[in-house]
Parts: sequence; C-alpha cells; structure tokens
Amino acid sequence: MQYYAGLDIHKKTCQAIICTEKGNIVKKGRIPTDSEKIQEFFQEFKELTIAIEACNTWEHIFETLESQGHQVALAHPMKTRFIAESRVKTDKVDAEILMHLLRTGFLPTSYIPKKEIRDLRNLVRQRIFLGRYTTRIKNKIYAELLRQGIKYKKGPTLFKGIGIKWLHNLKIPSVKTYLNLYESAKKEIKKLEKEFKKQGKQYKETQLLTTIPGIGTYSALIILSEIGDINRFSNEEKLFSYAGVTPSVHQTGQNTYHGHITKQGSKHLRWILTETVRIHLIWTARHMVETKISQFYQRLCKKKPRNVAATAAARKLLQIIYHMLKNKNEFRG
Repeated sequence: MQYYAGLDIHKKTCQAIICTEKGNIVKKGRIPTDSEKIQEFFQEFKELTIAIEACNTWEHIFETLESQGHQVALAHPMKTRFIAESRVKTDKVDAEILMHLLRTGFLPTSYIPKKEIRDLRNLVRQRIFLGRYTTRIKNKIYAELLRQGIKYKKGPTLFKGIGIKWLHNLKIPSVKTYLNLYESAKKEIKKLEKEFKKQGKQYKETQLLTTIPGIGTYSALIILSEIGDINRFSNEEKLFSYAGVTPSVHQTGQNTYHGHITKQGSKHLRWILTETVRIHLIWTARHMVETKISQFYQRLCKKKPRNVAATAAARKLLQIIYHMLKNKNEFRG
C-alpha cells in the first residue's frame, strides 16, 4: 500500500501526519526537529512519499528522510496558496494540507538540486555574504573618517597595503575595530577563492561560462549553483521566470501593459547577471569590440534609460547562457 505524509517543519518541532491512498489518516504527532526522532516516527513505513515545505531547516530533514529510502517532495512556499490563505492556520492543518495536496497530485514543488550542487550553492552564497559584509565595513570606515574630518583618497588603494597601514596608524579605536573585522573577512574570502579554483575545474559548465568576457570562475559557479541542471528548463522563458527577469504583465480588457521585471525567483542569479553585464560592457569598450550583448545594450540605450537597458542585457546574457549550457557550446560573441 502507498502511504503519503505531510511534515510541517519548525525550528524545534515538526508536525507530521500520514495517510493511505484514500486519505485515511494512520498516524500523526508532534516530534522534535531532530534526525533520530524523525527517523523513529517514519521507520515503520517503507513505501512513503513525504511533502515538506521549503524553509531554513529543510535540507538536513530532506537528507534524513532520503537516507531512509523515502521519496521527499519539497513544496514551493509561494505557490502553496491553500496554506498561505487558510482561515484556520495551525501546524496540524498545514501538515494535513501538504499531505492531501501530495496525495492528489496538486502539490506545487520546488526543484531539489543534487547534494554537490547544494553544497556549492551554500559555498558561493557564503562568499556573496562576505563580499557584502566587507563593503559595509568599508562604508563604516569612510563614515568615521568623514565624521572626524580626516581627508583621504577614496578608492581601492585605501584598503590595500599602504592604505591599510595608513588607517592603522591613525590609531582611531573605531577604525581599528572595523579594520580587524575587515581583515578577518578578507582572510576567509581568500580561503573560499582557493576552493573555487578547485571547484571550477570539476565542472565543464564553468569552463563554458568563463568563455564569456566578464564571467570568471566565481561568477560561473554562482550561475551554475543557482541554475543547477539546465535540462529542467524546457525553454528559455522558464529560465527567465526562475531568474525573475520576466516583465510583469497587467491585462485589462483588450489592453495589455508590460511593467518592471517580476523579481520573483533567484535573487542571487539575477544579481550576478547584472554585475556580469556591467563588467562585460566595460571589457568590450576597453578592447573596442562588439558582442551580441553590447550591441543589444547600445540599441536599447537610444530609447531607454541605461539601468533599464542593463537589466534587459542581463536577460539577453541569460538567454545566451541557456543555449550555451543546453548545446555545450562556448561563447561566440
């Protein structure tokens, strides 16, 4: 007999419920969010399909259940409208809704990458965090220098060699604290960059992506980790939607209006595409060459603001990446 389960996950506890193919409930209960306790609850069932909702703690629970031989479906939190819009919203109700949506085949699911891609995704997101963290620290130091009326030459040299020594020699306690944090974060970034060099050699996809001017190993790994298996997208429009670079549409009567991009999807993929486009445009201008991306950008700039053109060029870049990964071709300009 086939059994179905719903698991509503929280930090400390989970609400679990199991039913038969016909929807008859055979077991339910609240269990600690602990691998051993979860395994104990489900161990008497062999043919079990379980629905869990995407949250901060889903990954280790997914691995726990998968190790028991269960099939696990990850519910898409934004598309599981029955839970979001329930009038009576409790953990028991949420778990039961997940279970019945799974049983009836109406559960909207999220893509679960392979473990190696999940680990890579966590690694590059750690690097993204550290990059933004060091930028915040720099801004704090700039603000402190301005507050004390100290003149400085703003630029990348301030946080390199001589610039760092100059900041230390100021002997300002707050600046000293920020510098310690900054230098500690930079050390961690260097460790990650060494790891990225190793990771970059393992994937053919990164070697293809780095043929695009403006995309280095780090950028390529972000793109790869966010996209995962390119074959899960049957066409480029679905990839655009996943990245949140599809224009919003409002239709009333016979009139259709296109607005800003939806920004619903992978924010990290959308961010790196925009950053890569800017670097790509600088590269083409410096080397006085034209590519499909730069030509597209220049055409749009004649009738659209530069930031709008850059966003559209990011979508164009994603289109090129889609076909490169699908056909395993290098960038041809």
